[in-house]
Amino acid sequence: MRQMLFYLLLLCLLTLISAHFIITESEDPEVGYGSLSTNLQPLKVLLKKRSIRRPTYKDKGEIEVYSLKIDSKVTSRFAHNVITSRVVNQASRSREAFFEVELPKTAFITNFTMTINGVLYAGKVKEKEAAQKQYRAAVSRGETAGLVKASGRKTEKFKVSVNIAPTRKIVFELIYEELLQRKFGKYEMVIKIKPMQLVNHFQIDAHIFEPKGIAFLNAHATFLTKHLESALVKNVTGTKAHVSFKPTLEQQRKCPDCGETLLDGDFILQYDVNRDLSSGDIQIVNGYFVHHFAPTNLPRVPKNVIFVIDRSFSMRGLKFKQTKIALFRILGDMDTKDHFTIIIFDSTVETWRDSFVQATPENILQAKKYILYLQLGAETNINDSLLLAVTLLDTAHKQKQLPEKSVSMIILLTDGDPSVGEKDPAKIQVNAKNAIKERYSLYCLGFGFDVEYSFLEKMALDNGGVARLIYDDSDAALQLQGFYDEVANPLLLDVELLYPENAISELTEANFRQYYDGSEIVVAGKISDNSLDEFMVQITAQTANSNLCLEGNVNISEAESILEHQQYIFGDFTERLWAYLTIQQLLKQRISAGSRENKILTDRALELSLKYNFVTPLTSMVVTKPEENKVDRILKANKATGIANLQTVQSGRVSYRSRVSQASRRYTPGPRVESIGTFQPRSSKYLYSPAYYPVTSVDGDPHFIILMQKQHDAACFNIAGKPGLVMNLVTDPITGIKINGQLIGDKKTENNQKVTTYFGTFGLENRKINLRISVTTEVITIFYKEDKTIIPWSATMTLTFESFSISIMKERNLTFTMGDDATFVIALHRVWRKHPLHRDFLGFYTLDSHRLSNTTHGLLGQFYHDIEAKVYNIHPGSDPQKPDATMIVKGHKLTVTRGWQKDYRLDSKWGANVSCWFVHNNGKGFIDGIHTDYIVSSLFDSATS
Repeated sequence: MRQMLFYLLLLCLLTLISAHFIITESEDPEVGYGSLSTNLQPLKVLLKKRSIRRPTYKDKGEIEVYSLKIDSKVTSRFAHNVITSRVVNQASRSREAFFEVELPKTAFITNFTMTINGVLYAGKVKEKEAAQKQYRAAVSRGETAGLVKASGRKTEKFKVSVNIAPTRKIVFELIYEELLQRKFGKYEMVIKIKPMQLVNHFQIDAHIFEPKGIAFLNAHATFLTKHLESALVKNVTGTKAHVSFKPTLEQQRKCPDCGETLLDGDFILQYDVNRDLSSGDIQIVNGYFVHHFAPTNLPRVPKNVIFVIDRSFSMRGLKFKQTKIALFRILGDMDTKDHFTIIIFDSTVETWRDSFVQATPENILQAKKYILYLQLGAETNINDSLLLAVTLLDTAHKQKQLPEKSVSMIILLTDGDPSVGEKDPAKIQVNAKNAIKERYSLYCLGFGFDVEYSFLEKMALDNGGVARLIYDDSDAALQLQGFYDEVANPLLLDVELLYPENAISELTEANFRQYYDGSEIVVAGKISDNSLDEFMVQITAQTANSNLCLEGNVNISEAESILEHQQYIFGDFTERLWAYLTIQQLLKQRISAGSRENKILTDRALELSLKYNFVTPLTSMVVTKPEENKVDRILKANKATGIANLQTVQSGRVSYRSRVSQASRRYTPGPRVESIGTFQPRSSKYLYSPAYYPVTSVDGDPHFIILMQKQHDAACFNIAGKPGLVMNLVTDPITGIKINGQLIGDKKTENNQKVTTYFGTFGLENRKINLRISVTTEVITIFYKEDKTIIPWSATMTLTFESFSISIMKERNLTFTMGDDATFVIALHRVWRKHPLHRDFLGFYTLDSHRLSNTTHGLLGQFYHDIEAKVYNIHPGSDPQKPDATMIVKGHKLTVTRGWQKDYRLDSKWGANVSCWFVHNNGKGFIDGIHTDYIVSSLFDSATS
């Protein structure tokens, strides 16, 4: 969860005022609007009063904060936060209290109210300039104002004040909302607890609802003693969690007879939701949807990194030292599959190596030695250093020195303005964009308050990256390393989320250059087709070794019913989340827009801000309380105006540039024709063509069906095996394909009956391409070369590799195609989980084997080529409906019986009857040898025992 810190400050003054409050949103250039780049900062909670001595519980002569409650409701990562403070003036004369809250820069305030003497004064969002006019008019009358300003690296303060008459009470309530972003595989909320006095009713409540289920939840506090442990209560029940911290007055005390409090430190919540490799999580409420996509169990994509480091004289001292420390750590964390090089610049530009090198231990050691002995230079040549970085990448790709599927990035670190070579920032931005041509990502790190951050930010956003301000402090090395860690493990490239065309409108950004491990992609939109029953999505991307296609569909009425009665839901959260994302993306798109386009984007963002009551860089919130003498008083709460210069605001400056809509690339659902055995679209009910034909297969307990093409007929046999045995089904030494299956048994038997067995796991292997695939009733695990990918049966997807492909139909079947050589299907059978006897099992079907060699063997493989068999002397058997006959095959004369077996390719529940000649005694005489000859030692070992 986004870190959130609340600060509440109550101070005592002598002046009597009432107020007209204006709450505005910053146009701070470091406010993060990108999914990757946002700096998450906790909200601090501080309650104190102005006094020459520390307040105590027994001190009743001043303002008393008798209640403080922080309530957070999180639904599908969208947080609705309410801070409520109740104050009473115990003094004999009026006192003025300041209400001060420190919140994340990406949060939008949605409401602020004061209840004074039982009368509620509510806020109203207005266009910023209109609110400013009211404020300036009040200031011209000599009235004071409060200010929301940058108080830390990632937070800003909201501050207002109001007079409290003797014995009177006032209730402050502030509401804000924000999308919680996933970072390093978890959401985190840190609440700074520092009331500095005993609070009669102190409570923190966090309610979390995640439809995918909560994977873990941790709750702890730095100040938590055994005496306070009972005040912390955590409950997790599947999709819901509730954490409460409610210490009594006695628990808050440092000692039995004193008024000092133990509550001084961090209250920390961390959680994540259940994840797998699927199309993600979709919630729908009242015609708006939100789609969260964060797949796991994917191999990481190799990186190609150029570090472009400023060593100009302005980097002297702690900056240069911290930069070296950070580079040491970053290089030490690089994967051996990564490639890198280093460019150092001042007035001139110098390369450590003229080409990329692999991140081997030896190369890492040499790079560290180079960094260790670096010396400071003179001025700052940013333009030439960036152009050289692009040239090195171009050359490396052209000469195929780098992996074909990899992420290439330039990481620029500088603390100053360009002072030599090309000095015009606008021209440098154009040069970088023209050179990179959307092929590589540029990340710009600005070191210190005096850096020209807007120049770096626009250049990064123009080239698919982000900018980050590195604070000149003792932890600068950790800041640098923390940024690198965010982009250290790319899992997907060129991610595109496609939705039904003409059914979805006003879509937020749905194309992403990369997806990084531990992060999350969020898309929202409006369902414009009211007749739509099924909501469908298709996701395409590149993995480290394959093309990935995921498909998902959600029944709209069922999805809405899931959320309909949840007590944690706050209104139409999907619509508000959509508005939140859309406003952010409109704001960031303004950075690179021309004047005409900028106005269109601004007008739309303002329209949404006013409609949804969001305090954004374009709006302010006004709260009016008339004076007793009918003269209004105005207090203004205005956010910070900048990072490098807190007194200067450049209109329109926000963070990251992005497309607002991807309507032109939406997915159009509908039937499409594909060859038998390949992946079918969602509109098809089954994986295969409706035209039925028998194939060589094994399914059930276990029943083998062998297609006899010349005879236009089929033979079948059963195998009696024990649970745990592994049997070889297919072995082709020429193509390298081997397929084994492991038997499982029923949970138990009744009346001493024979144990029924099924295939519960299949292992598909091709040693020639270093491939192994394990298929169980739970997951599909792909081991390809050095990478491992885990796919649940809950996914509908296609993975296309260089020499093979895998397609999965959710909870139905898997199709494995080995180039032009062979195509196999594994069918999944689900039974009732609480069934007293049976368990889930698998079936195996051969759709195409004509390219396998004549030496192919195994229980199924030996029948992939024509089999000479003759059936004659058909006569009545013991069952009138099942005649017996004589079969001549492989030099054996066998008695066979006409019967039926099941083919479950089209219907996994009931199956289709296949007429066949049943061979008795475990297929003896029909198969080569006997069935025990096909027992192997392990799933990926076809050597017979």
